[in-house]
Amino acid sequence: MEKRVNMRTSERAVDAKYLNSLALAYMGDAVFEIYVRHHLLQKGIVKPNRLQKEAVKYVSAKAQSQAVRQFLEQDLLTEEERDIVRRGRNAKSHTVPKNVDYYTYRQSTGFEALLGYHYLEGNFRRLEELVRRAFSIMES
Repeated sequence: MEKRVNMRTSERAVDAKYLNSLALAYMGDAVFEIYVRHHLLQKGIVKPNRLQKEAVKYVSAKAQSQAVRQFLEQDLLTEEERDIVRRGRNAKSHTVPKNVDYYTYRQSTGFEALLGYHYLEGNFRRLEELVRRAFSIMES
């Protein structure tokens, strides 16, 4: 098992198993945003306007929902990961963006919860594997 994250600003690691799914999704959203930005810079995209336009293709609820659906259809997730996605999908969120349907938004919350879970647990190899697979799905 990999070492747990202990951010310099915190005195103890967060046990992701006991966080609510919206907190996991909150973390996962931020983590995925960093991976997306790095990915776009690696692709040679450096102009701010284009970076923003390209990033939307990855961070949108539709793209994230598509990725997590593929993960589930291709049986790429462990039972524990499927449970985290399910918890994220079923979390009671009081807001839904106007440009996406409720189901898609819930699925994307499950995707973000999964990434947040792996980040907080320090499972960086698995996190990066899932991000790479998500990028592949989103770019196809």
